[in-house]
Amino acid sequence: MKGWFTHHRIKPHHPLKNEADLRQRLKIFTGLFVLGLVLSGLTAIPIVTQFNVGRYWFGADFRAGGWLPEAVSTWLVQVDRGIQVADRDAPFIWYGTDWLAFGHIAVGLAFVGAWRNPVGNRWLYDYGLCLCALVVPWAWCFGSLRGIPWWWRLIDSSFGLCGAIPLWLCRRWAADLKILTK
Repeated sequence: MKGWFTHHRIKPHHPLKNEADLRQRLKIFTGLFVLGLVLSGLTAIPIVTQFNVGRYWFGADFRAGGWLPEAVSTWLVQVDRGIQVADRDAPFIWYGTDWLAFGHIAVGLAFVGAWRNPVGNRWLYDYGLCLCALVVPWAWCFGSLRGIPWWWRLIDSSFGLCGAIPLWLCRRWAADLKILTK
């Protein structure tokens, strides 16, 4: 049994033959991850404007001429009312979403280290994968506490999966690059 285990150990992924190609892939995918973090963070700032535009495009009932399912439009109307009340009576609440955007940008900036030196900073890919994994329980726990519909929590959870894919690839490619440049 011991011989089988050592013989069938998980082996490193065969590195690409071209170091330049690996470095280019790492830069592109790390850059896309950072861009995704920054853009998703920045969408947390103009929430009032986004819902004003949504009302304009989809109508005050958010039905989009019947295109959106009733559960979605009902939820969007409820969220829109809450946003209007918060903006009128407690605009300081948006300060929290400003800091949410800052957090996204700050995490994204950390990955500049991996973008510049993916082998030396490979641990950042592990860190990012841990954060992506935490998105799911975070969305389900706090979404439940805040009365967020299950289907919206699925959307939020998908951000963890979407972020994990490029990070997982980069983690493998950084390992390949390390083997290639030994």
